[in-house]
Formats: sequence, structure tokens, C-alpha cells
Amino acid sequence: MFLPGLPIALIRACYAAAPGNEIATGKFDNRRSSAALAANTFGKYLGRPQDMPRLPAEPGDDWPACQVQLEATLRFPWPGGRHPCLDVLITTAHRVIGIESKRFEPFRSTRGPRLSDAYWRPLWGSHMKAFEELRDRLRDADETYHYIDATELVRHAFGLRTMVHRDPRRRGLAPVLLYLYAEPSNTPDGRTIAPEAHEAHRAELAKFARTVRDDEVTFCFLSYRELLDAWAADSDPDVACHAAAVMRLFAP
Repeated sequence: MFLPGLPIALIRACYAAAPGNEIATGKFDNRRSSAALAANTFGKYLGRPQDMPRLPAEPGDDWPACQVQLEATLRFPWPGGRHPCLDVLITTAHRVIGIESKRFEPFRSTRGPRLSDAYWRPLWGSHMKAFEELRDRLRDADETYHYIDATELVRHAFGLRTMVHRDPRRRGLAPVLLYLYAEPSNTPDGRTIAPEAHEAHRAELAKFARTVRDDEVTFCFLSYRELLDAWAADSDPDVACHAAAVMRLFAP
């Protein structure tokens, strides 16, 4: 399911090269697909990153974007095993912004796998201590999150940190992990999502941000509605029309 005018061949190529290939599985045929929401929002700017509007709160002197990718795999400094895959990766002159997109996932009980022993190797430097301490507390069940997958976010943060130290194209850039979320009123099976659940979800995001606020990887969070409202007010009519089309089709 794609909005008119998107570079469908480029979007398909991104997902075909990624683990899971969510287009081939048919998930994109459902307008409730989380992957389809991210792909339709950001896929417009594949191959034309300079046309992508600024993210809300992103400093103006760090725009335009230099590169936009969908389903970007972050390689850890070891062979084999699972490597994290971000929904969107945006590179600017000064930053690498990895976007983890969520729609219905926070309101399901399932969570990703636990971290393997490899994540306890001394590879993360001296400015990731808060993420390391949170990693330990999550393993020992000394800290729990009910709506956000904190273990997944720790994994992504380690992946971004690895990228800016090992990837020659991005070495020295500041890593940013952006959690971009929808606030649906119902689950795909029709169950109502109470306003209190959304409030609790946002509270967990704020707690996570406070916990890791002094580390090398900056964590921030933003709703799809905040993003699309900002784009809808853009002076470029093409950007404003795109934001309105995403909002109409997906109502995030």
C-alpha cells in the first residue's frame, strides 16, 4: 500500500534487502501496517534527501539531510548473530538520526529477545555508562517497562554508537536515537486503547530519556502527529500535501 507519487521501486529495494522483507510477506497490503506507515512517511525522500523537511526540534543549521534510508541494519563489531535494524536512518552534516517507528506495538504484551552475552563485551566506550547500567538492570529484572521495549532501544543505541565510530562515512557524527510513535485509538482487532495507556507510554519514554540523557547517544521521542502537523505547516506545498495524505490514509 503506497501513496501516489512515491518511489516504489526504491522502497521495495530497501525492504527486499532487509531481514523479514515485510513487503513480500504481504504486511504492506494492510493500512494498519506499522512498516507501511514508516515507509510512506519517509520513503518519498529516498534518492532526494535534500527535499525532506526538517524534523521538529532538529536544529536548522543541521539541515538539509544528506541521506535517507529505510530498514537500515546497524552492524556490531563482531561477526554473526543478530544486528539491529532501524526503520529509518537519516544522515545530516552533523548527526546520524536512527528512527525506531512504533504504531500498535506498545500496546501488545510481546517483547523482543533478551540481549546475548556479546552485549557485555567492553566495546561501548566511556560515554555509554547509563545505557550499560540500564542494560544490566533490564537483564536482572531490577527495572521494567510495560509499553516500550527498553532492551530493543539499548540495542539500537549500541548499534548507532558503533556506526559513528566504525563507519568511515559517518565517523565523528553525533548519534541520535529517535522513537517515533503513533497514538491509535484502537488495536487492529478493535480493542479500545484507553487514554491512560497513551499517558503511561509517554511517561515511560520520558523516564527512559532521563535515564540516558548524559550518554553519547542522544535519545528523544516524537509522535507521528507532531511530525505530520509540523510538515503540514511547511511552506512547501508538496511537503504539506504529503503530510496530509499520510494522515488521511493512516490516521496515526
